[in-house]
Amino acid sequence: MVKKHIFRTLLALFTAIGLTWINPVIAALPPGNAVNDPYEILRNALPIQQTDLREIQHKIEDTGALVRGSRWPAVIKSVSSGQFRISNRKNEILNSMPTGDRKKGENIINNLKISLTSLGELANSKNKAAFLEERSKSLKQVGDLEALVLGDQFPYSIPKEFDNLPRLLGRANASIKTNKGSMKAVIDGYNAPLTSGAFVDLALKGFYDGLPINRAEEFFVLQTGDPDGPNTGYINPETNEERHVPLEIRVPKKADTIYNNTFEELGLYTETPVLPFAAPGALGWSHSGTAVDDGSSQFFFFLYDAELNPAGRNLIDGNNAAFGYVTEGSEILNQLEVDDQIISIKIDNGENLLKPHA
Repeated sequence: MVKKHIFRTLLALFTAIGLTWINPVIAALPPGNAVNDPYEILRNALPIQQTDLREIQHKIEDTGALVRGSRWPAVIKSVSSGQFRISNRKNEILNSMPTGDRKKGENIINNLKISLTSLGELANSKNKAAFLEERSKSLKQVGDLEALVLGDQFPYSIPKEFDNLPRLLGRANASIKTNKGSMKAVIDGYNAPLTSGAFVDLALKGFYDGLPINRAEEFFVLQTGDPDGPNTGYINPETNEERHVPLEIRVPKKADTIYNNTFEELGLYTETPVLPFAAPGALGWSHSGTAVDDGSSQFFFFLYDAELNPAGRNLIDGNNAAFGYVTEGSEILNQLEVDDQIISIKIDNGENLLKPHA
């Protein structure tokens, strides 16, 4: 009975935040293990082609499931593979970075070598808790190296029709303070520059400070960003009109970002976005139920639930734009309800990446 109630609630909410129900048989991806670690999603979402670092990253990531299954010989093999590659491909990795970042990169590589040595020792002693802690540290170092490879590049073009919108040409860190506690989030302007740009721009303006949670659905979403008064979005003081942000979604291995089209409209029933709704606290941009290009200021936290969102059956992917992930404090989301309050959203770094409209 509870599941039926949740199902009906989800249907109603899909319509309320601008989603269209897709037949789950048609929309389903092949079954598999969904990646629901926000850090892993963000690492994979970096637009880099450095195969050595990607190989090291994936080998270390693989150890998570191996350790939980106590498959220690396979764990040791994966760690050894990473050690071999970071030692023998060091110059190639450094040469893929901008010249000014190579010294910093070399320091990180040296620290990563130490971390991988420690991982090998912990694997041999079968110390599961300490291994997983050191693994997180190693993956952070790999992610830092991958970010250095990218440098200040913004690898994608944005259509000129959106020149009047702010854009975030990189990543920013945000601190989100609520009356129930605080969270940290990473905002991904590489894969959602206009959506991220709108969010960061409004956060810097203090737009979200003091606004309530105006929608809360268990197992689904928490939504905020509806300003006081009759308006439902941000009014540009220069034009006295509501600013609208297009639906913006990137798909792996496609050169161009998809704008103002849902996956259903394009027949992309088996695609997974670069930024999927697959982790607790994925940040999504809201739009109306009648258009996809009228999102203005309201956004939601996705409340990931493994049972209701199995691999390949996420009905929000391709209908709304994800633009970041809560990386710390996501447990607070389960405590928030309607009329709880966003006390403040502060941008900790990344302000310099925000480009104002032309």
